[in-house]
Amino acid sequence: MKAAKSGVSFSLSPLDNVRLAAITGERDTFLKQIGDYFEVKISHRAEVFFIEGEERKTHAAEKAIVDLYARAANSTSKIDANTIHMTMVGKSDFAGDSVPSIIKVRKQHISPRNAAQNAYLKQIASKDVCFGIGPAGTGKTYLAVACAAQALANHEVERIVLVRPAVEAGEKLGFLPGDIGQKVDPYLRPLYDALFEMLGAERVGKLIERGIIELAPLAYMRGRTLNDAFVLLDEAQNTTMEQMKMFLTRMGQGSKMVITGDTTQIDLPKHIRSGLVHVETLLKSVKGIGFTHFSAKDVVRHSLVQRIVEAYDAEPKHTENRGVHGPQDD
Repeated sequence: MKAAKSGVSFSLSPLDNVRLAAITGERDTFLKQIGDYFEVKISHRAEVFFIEGEERKTHAAEKAIVDLYARAANSTSKIDANTIHMTMVGKSDFAGDSVPSIIKVRKQHISPRNAAQNAYLKQIASKDVCFGIGPAGTGKTYLAVACAAQALANHEVERIVLVRPAVEAGEKLGFLPGDIGQKVDPYLRPLYDALFEMLGAERVGKLIERGIIELAPLAYMRGRTLNDAFVLLDEAQNTTMEQMKMFLTRMGQGSKMVITGDTTQIDLPKHIRSGLVHVETLLKSVKGIGFTHFSAKDVVRHSLVQRIVEAYDAEPKHTENRGVHGPQDD
């Protein structure tokens, strides 16, 4: 059933033609950007605006325009396409849930910036095993690390285990220089960066020394049982079906698992099926397991990242490049 169409009319005040020009853009290009994002039609005569579309989308677009107009009052605030994008992402509704989840990590309060992030956080809070699947820049890993840090601070778990498969564009650990620690460090660096931002480098270093935070390649998980731990598997699209099964069955009492990945960025050999692609179908109906799917519209990085993702998504997929697990990243 299609959502009912509606219209909303509002005025921006006080009238300021400089601010008005700043938020509408040359030849109303910014209004078109907002309209395309929210899938609504926007028109205006001076400070009076009219938005037509689905009710929830028209109100989200109105909030974005009002917020931008307020921001334009500050002479130091630059209004450009990226500002427009980040404002729209922040004004996306929470799919009927007006109360966003808040993560508290030390002095930081981290809030979801769109409906998909909010749903993701709620699933992590309520499910023992959660999957976050979607393109780069949607906050999948960052929010999972934040949830892990909060769980540790609240004594809900005794340790954090952060895991990545050591597969990047066909490279193998044996060909990299250095000892095993130096070999795996590049694969785990994004997880380090998120932890450093939330907890501080010194504290993270101490927690790693004490074994309270563990960062390890996926191969090191075999044969283990992880009790009272928050376990995050990142870049899961680069696991095989066997590795995914091995990882999921490491779960012990009092533990929570979050698995993140992007099924359009698979670096496995073409004849090997991704464990993440396989598990989407296999476990989608299993009680206690949640799946959150992100799209290009959920990207919270620079607006160009969203457009890059959309361009790749729109490109015709050729069978010879997909192998058995979906489109490849050349």
